[in-house]
Amino acid sequence: MTLGVIIGNRDFFPDSLVEKARTEIIEVFDKLNLKAVLLGTNETKLGGVETYQEAMKCANLFKAHREEISGVLVLLPNFGDEKGVADTLKLAGLDVPVLIQAYPDELSKMNVVNRRDSWCGKISVCNNLYQYGIKYSLTSQHVSLPSSEVFQRDLKDFVAVCRVTNGLKSVRIGAIGARPGAFNTVRYSEKILQRNGVTVTTFDLSEILGRANKLNGDDAKVKQHIESINAYAPKGKTPNEAMLQIAKLDVVLKEIMEEYALDATAIQCWTSLQQNYGCNVCTSMSIMSENMLPSACEVDVTGTLSMYAMQLASGSPSALVDWNNNYADDPEKCVLFHCGNWAKSFLPDIEISNAPILGTSVGVENTYGALDGRTPAMPLTYGRISTDDPNGIIKAYIGEGELTDDPLTTFGNRAVAQINDLEGLMKYICRNGFEHHVVMNASKTAGILEEALSNYMGWEVYKH
Repeated sequence: MTLGVIIGNRDFFPDSLVEKARTEIIEVFDKLNLKAVLLGTNETKLGGVETYQEAMKCANLFKAHREEISGVLVLLPNFGDEKGVADTLKLAGLDVPVLIQAYPDELSKMNVVNRRDSWCGKISVCNNLYQYGIKYSLTSQHVSLPSSEVFQRDLKDFVAVCRVTNGLKSVRIGAIGARPGAFNTVRYSEKILQRNGVTVTTFDLSEILGRANKLNGDDAKVKQHIESINAYAPKGKTPNEAMLQIAKLDVVLKEIMEEYALDATAIQCWTSLQQNYGCNVCTSMSIMSENMLPSACEVDVTGTLSMYAMQLASGSPSALVDWNNNYADDPEKCVLFHCGNWAKSFLPDIEISNAPILGTSVGVENTYGALDGRTPAMPLTYGRISTDDPNGIIKAYIGEGELTDDPLTTFGNRAVAQINDLEGLMKYICRNGFEHHVVMNASKTAGILEEALSNYMGWEVYKH
């Protein structure tokens, strides 16, 4: 990832502090495999920004790298000129996240030659950015050295915030099929999403099934996909005929995603696919999610948007789950469940199977393609993005917990979650009209998501 870097300066503080800061941040970026776009030492005084002329030079540099820059880091090795920083960001017009860093003073070096006053300068910079209407992020400690672990952790989190923010502003989601009639819960507003940069492209399910039915087992692409599916998960008792149907559908879904440059999909599955095509699409959805192209069932578009946001925050796959069952009488544990579309990162014992619940109405023989597997203990970030149509907003809730190894005897994709004040969370979900679907990710990234969704996207976020 590439970040623009502004090094603030104020002329009555020692210039050597600016020069040293430039060298230090380049070393940190190299260590973290980040690319910096910053002024050269010959373009302004030591590469710092103070005057309006210097702000224009830095802004022009950022404009020249507009397509690369995902965020901006502001370094304050001394008090810095707040107008110089604010003018640079205003003139550059990048509309990307901004992180404000300030150096600490050393008690033994509070003389004129070494004094920084960055603690105070950071407040002034933030005040100006607030006046200019420029959104910004803060480090976990008010002042910290770039070489410190705490700052480098902050910088890594900021990079993740940039990924989430920039990714959501340009994401393309394919809505494949109509929302199942019995699932009012997954209704959403395309218009509200589009206003926030989220594009939804719709497809009639009959178009997808029609293309799949034109393929046969002799097609090279179908053979290739059967091999890929067999390499992805054991087929168990799944008949060869069902494997062929799964592979043909998998071919078409891959083609659709490439043709329309889709980042994610939400697919109709309950119950048209089973009745009109004779298999579940869960395995294909799992493969896509594992390959960082998240896919949600029941045309849950904002569910797959939630999967995508969490994936961007953590760099790992997400899964759409149901808040499904209590776990005995433990008030802080519950069962997460779905027929079988979770990425195999969550399923070390993965196997292609059928969907017994759905099979009671459409015939179990028509539900092969669902996955069976238990998720073991791992970190948990959970959450949900939703359009609140009556209020014309996008809202979300997020939180962290743990997935546990507690005993659980059932079928499908399943996990046990432990969450502090789970009862309070359920009350919040119910009172605010959220869906029964939630997204899980094996990470601890709620803080990153809160910063990206609330501060930069401007959405209403509750962090449990």
